[in-house]
Amino acid sequence: MSRIATPASIDASLAQSKPLLEGVQKQLGVVPNMFRLIGTSPASLEAFMGLFGGLSKGSLPPATRERIALAVAQINGCSYCLSAHTYLGKHVAKLDDAEITANRNGASNDLYADAAVRFAAKVTLNRGQVSQHDLDAVRVAGYEDAQIIEIVLHVALNTLTNYINEVAGTDIDFPVVSAKVA
Repeated sequence: MSRIATPASIDASLAQSKPLLEGVQKQLGVVPNMFRLIGTSPASLEAFMGLFGGLSKGSLPPATRERIALAVAQINGCSYCLSAHTYLGKHVAKLDDAEITANRNGASNDLYADAAVRFAAKVTLNRGQVSQHDLDAVRVAGYEDAQIIEIVLHVALNTLTNYINEVAGTDIDFPVVSAKVA
């Protein structure tokens, strides 16, 4: 049970959050608990949606973004986010089980995506303190500096949601995947 009250619906949410939540409903077809939880602070929901929306326009493919989200959720031990991104990884990004397992272990079976996921895992594990070798490795794999910045921002976005869901104990509204077992 969530430790911070989550509005049961868009209608039960604060008036200032309703337009953004309706946008989520339109885009996803549902409004996951996490969005309604964040919406208990309209300013936080607006900030989150701005970062989320801005990064969706970046140059990293959706599948790579899901791979990064899986790695970060596993490292941070967030079962809510791991459940959500396992579902999205399978059903939206079309990642197979072997790829999802690799992502949870901070890697990818796709050579190009592997560099991004490994870099994201190092950023997460080392709280941004990566070596020059780590930076060079992601560049050698073909990522430009702008994409490296996007990878770091995806780590930050996913860490943000991991922390929110861990603090709140958000009720998981996806098929449950435990972060305890990779």
